[in-house]
Amino acid sequence: MYAKRSRFLTIMLTLGLAFFYIPMILLVIYSFNYSKLVPVWGGWSLRWYKELFQSAEVWSAVSLSLQIAVVNATFATALGTLAGLAMVRFGRFKGRTLFGGMLVAPLVMPEVITGLSLLVFFISLNQLIGWPAERGFATITIAHITFSMAYVAVTIQARLTGVGQTLEEAAADLGAKPFKVLTAITIPQLTPALISGWLLAFTLSLDDLVIASFVTGPGANTLPILIFSRIRLGLRPDINALATIMILVIAICVAIAAIVMFRQQRADLLDRQMAEREES
Repeated sequence: MYAKRSRFLTIMLTLGLAFFYIPMILLVIYSFNYSKLVPVWGGWSLRWYKELFQSAEVWSAVSLSLQIAVVNATFATALGTLAGLAMVRFGRFKGRTLFGGMLVAPLVMPEVITGLSLLVFFISLNQLIGWPAERGFATITIAHITFSMAYVAVTIQARLTGVGQTLEEAAADLGAKPFKVLTAITIPQLTPALISGWLLAFTLSLDDLVIASFVTGPGANTLPILIFSRIRLGLRPDINALATIMILVIAICVAIAAIVMFRQQRADLLDRQMAEREES
């Protein structure tokens, strides 16, 4: 019975991984296709990589997306951390339930509704004070911060709930000021959550298409918008080449993160073994 169950789980896992990775493998293969028609194989070639690297439009979109993602991740992490601290460490303050509901609303709100509401907001703001004069970097960044902050806040809340307040209370009993407790105790404990929240906000911003398409303007195309607009006009092999480069970069980042985590775990294990030997 156990063997049958194990075999079934193995088959399901294999099918799931194949369903996920086979399209990526095909995309990588067809990025080396010489033919201009994506479904038609014309032989191996680096033609589309050469065209991709000569495309100023693509690299302008890449640059804009990266700038927006970095600024968004930084501000979303800062604001999300403050919101998480308020929810977990400030107790039952007046309006806490409403604040908590508004904080998590972007997590469940359809992106179309979020994008449309932000578009109306920016248009109204332009009519009132004349800003923004044109939609682009600033409006996309603000829009991304509004929903990325919620993801960071949830991550920070989970971390704060898990670590408890023992060390913070001990530091306060020893005479540490609130700001000193925050910088010397709370923030170091939050470091893994801060890194995770920043990376999550960065990824969400880099990947967003729906909201950005509402709040952008002429000449301010992010990478997802550029890819989507090109696909609408017909599949082109240079898009496959761009996607292949992105997959390669992500794979390298994941490999580096895995190596760092493995070394950290190995160091922790050695420290524990040395401590046990000293005790014995």
